[in-house]
Amino acid sequence: MNSPVNEEVQALMEAAHDRAAKALGLACTGPPAWGFLGVTIGRRAGDRWLRVSRTAKRNAGRKQGEGIAGASLLVPDGVPRPRLYEVHDWTDGEWAFEAEVLDYLTQSVVSPDRADIDHDPGLPEVWWADLRRALALLAVTEGVKTTVRDGWIERAFPQFLGIPAPAEVERVTGHGDLHWGNLTAMPLALLDWERWGSVPVGYDVGLLHVNSLLVPDIAARIRKEFAPIVDTPAGRTGELAALAEMLQAVARGWYPDLAPHLVARAEALTGVRPPIPAHSEVSA
Repeated sequence: MNSPVNEEVQALMEAAHDRAAKALGLACTGPPAWGFLGVTIGRRAGDRWLRVSRTAKRNAGRKQGEGIAGASLLVPDGVPRPRLYEVHDWTDGEWAFEAEVLDYLTQSVVSPDRADIDHDPGLPEVWWADLRRALALLAVTEGVKTTVRDGWIERAFPQFLGIPAPAEVERVTGHGDLHWGNLTAMPLALLDWERWGSVPVGYDVGLLHVNSLLVPDIAARIRKEFAPIVDTPAGRTGELAALAEMLQAVARGWYPDLAPHLVARAEALTGVRPPIPAHSEVSA
């Protein structure tokens, strides 16, 4: 999952990272860290981290208040995350590239190679308290992007959960991609802020929960820690949105080991066994 899809993409992104490092006057060391399908690449540069991402040229240009740059301005400092120092953007051929210079974090990512976990990471009590505090603070932050759109929910709930979409969706501001690959161990930090914005209540917690289903003790811990959210109708809607997104990924060939657990959890919440289409065209 976190690797380039082929040698051509690898060469393209490595060249882009080298170009950004040169433009920003950084000397990078160590092996690259790849994001989903090689869309992002990061390397250490002393006490900084240089991250470069790629998108289609038609999508070039940062939108005010969104993504990592938007989070650096709008998300309170009490939400632990790498500090942003500088950006550098350019287009080349059919691609647009965005580079960010961030803090290099010395603590380890909980799950550096996958979004879900298959073992207990052994996180201390203070880590859980810090996560609760961070999400509560983020929830009341004013964001500008709608990360999980109502139109997607209207299509995805019937297709991936086998139930009608809810008539209303209560929302908060959330990280939008809260899984174990985007969380560090002690001290806690939340990584990769591309998707932050308006999400259904319980969506962040639900996404972390469904990525923990291979480790029942951790899934139970999340339900306990965030019971005031998950044990409400709005919170269950948020978890169902997370489940629908994960089942969409299953339909695209991801998470084969997690798939039966996702199906079982969705059925437990709705009383309906969700269909798993062989192919999906519903885009988030």
